[in-house]
Amino acid sequence: MPVVSIDAMNQHLAEISKCVSVSAIALLILDGAGWHSSPQLILPKNIVLMPLPSYAPELNSVENIWDYLRSNFLSHCVWDTYEAILDACCDAWNALMANPRLSSQLERENGHRSNLGGWYHSLGRGLI
Repeated sequence: MPVVSIDAMNQHLAEISKCVSVSAIALLILDGAGWHSSPQLILPKNIVLMPLPSYAPELNSVENIWDYLRSNFLSHCVWDTYEAILDACCDAWNALMANPRLSSQLERENGHRSNLGGWYHSLGRGLI
């Protein structure tokens, strides 16, 4: 999405909710962004939010993924359009998921791949 807001977060929650298996619950670990804890959030019944403590980025494993993507694919670049940014981000994610050494760290203990790639698969860009 081109902006972050409570409305964008509500749309994001609705999309995640659609991907959760029947009778399952999705646990979302969130940082302290204001739109993550707004009383205006519409929280689906199959999602639970867990805020991280303040000033603890080391607890947020997604930060490591973003650092890797920025360092290896998305730094020192200028894009002309939002669509070009989205394409670059999806290309970077596909490269991450295609790397067996890195993507294996995103697998669950039972050997099944998590649905980390599913959110952008719906855009028609993903490998997963």
